[in-house]
Amino acid sequence: MIRVTRSAIIDAPIERVWAVLRDFNSHTAWHPVVAGSAIENDEPSDQVGCVRNFTLKDGNHIREQLLALSDSDYVSTYCILDATLPMQRYVATVQLKRVTDGDRTFWHWQSTFDTPRGREQEFADLVGKGVYEGGFEGLRAFLRRRPGAPPVGNAVRPAGGETMTTQGMVASRFGGPDVLDARPLEARAPGPGEVRIRHGAIGVNYIDVYVRKGEYRLIEPPAPIGMEAAGVVLDVGDGVAHLLPGDRVAYACAPPGAYVGVRTLPANQVVVLPDEVDEETAAALMLKGMTAEYLLHRTHRLRSGETVLVHAAAGGVGLLLCQWAKALGARVIGTVSTDAKARAARAAGCDAVIVGRDYRFAASVHDATSGRGADVIYDGLGQAAARENLDALAMCGHWVCYGQASGPVDRLAVDSLHQKSATFSSPVLFHYTADRAMLSEIAQRTFEALRQGTIRLDVQHRYPLAAAAQAHRDLESRTTIGPLILLP
Repeated sequence: MIRVTRSAIIDAPIERVWAVLRDFNSHTAWHPVVAGSAIENDEPSDQVGCVRNFTLKDGNHIREQLLALSDSDYVSTYCILDATLPMQRYVATVQLKRVTDGDRTFWHWQSTFDTPRGREQEFADLVGKGVYEGGFEGLRAFLRRRPGAPPVGNAVRPAGGETMTTQGMVASRFGGPDVLDARPLEARAPGPGEVRIRHGAIGVNYIDVYVRKGEYRLIEPPAPIGMEAAGVVLDVGDGVAHLLPGDRVAYACAPPGAYVGVRTLPANQVVVLPDEVDEETAAALMLKGMTAEYLLHRTHRLRSGETVLVHAAAGGVGLLLCQWAKALGARVIGTVSTDAKARAARAAGCDAVIVGRDYRFAASVHDATSGRGADVIYDGLGQAAARENLDALAMCGHWVCYGQASGPVDRLAVDSLHQKSATFSSPVLFHYTADRAMLSEIAQRTFEALRQGTIRLDVQHRYPLAAAAQAHRDLESRTTIGPLILLP
């Protein structure tokens, strides 16, 4: 009897590695010696007792049976039923263990088998090096393949599969925070091009308020709201190549529907999280961080030495804009409503902070700039700040209105812009991220800014999902500092 063992460290979370290995037919996607494989009798590839019938690239043919599978212990055991290779009574076990030093996985693979006398070392080397060590390298390469990794076996579930019941916060009608009700909802199996995600954290944004009130008619009540969340992939539909079950992911996109525990949505707007970004951070970062990225690098390409006015400078987007603009070499002026928020804005890089609730700031901006005004205004306030924005703007300045917390801006008279040769923009994040390549570029630059310390997040406001109405009240009262998240 020959015993062969091999172990390796895989640089991926255990859930992601197991999502691949528990599929008994996935080896065609990652193992370099396997040519083709099929599960007999159309049985599920994670069903104990199923048989995989496959050929090797050297022409040999093998039938193996899955004997045991444990999702709690991350163990899979299988045996050879028939083979053109002279190997008898072959039984192998794969076991995964979580590595506490980093998000990595320890993979131990061992087998016992008989082979003709005199050929023991030959087959021990064949299994140990050609099969096991080759498998380690093949899986590493497969897990690194981004994008373009082919979906594997039963990790891809077609439409019409099992529907899951989840809890969600639904806008029962358009109105105030009290219209948000907790209800059981269905998260259907993903269809082609879709992914089903179990949320770990959900972002709260002012656009959710607009949707809840009906100012943005993106839903028809009763329906869940929310545009941003992070979690773990449960399963993916046909044609999804860049995601695998077990991946940690996040998104910020229309249509609304993020205020739920489990959600099925189009996969092309979902990105894989870097190892160093946890789900709470991602849920607080995606929409607000990508908004800061496109405002500073695309809508108005900020140049070193420019003066920036950031409204709501202690808000979720505002704090990121201040930090990032300062890192780009701008002089940053912020407006806030309280002294506590002023301290937060200064800590985020503001050179000057204007405190007040009356939306009167133009004179202070001119005082801080020796009468010149701001080269660019990043405005998430909307109507209440409109007149002062024009007064605070420098000659040939750029007013970027990306939000309307105080209501939508009335129609602007062209003459009002002519007076300063000013530019007015009203951008929307989702137009910038509609193209997947652009989404990936914006998201990766945002993650890199976080990694380098250009931007920092301090999540001070966490609410249970069922308390979404209170989160909205706090957001609208202008009492919060930084991002808000919901925890399913």
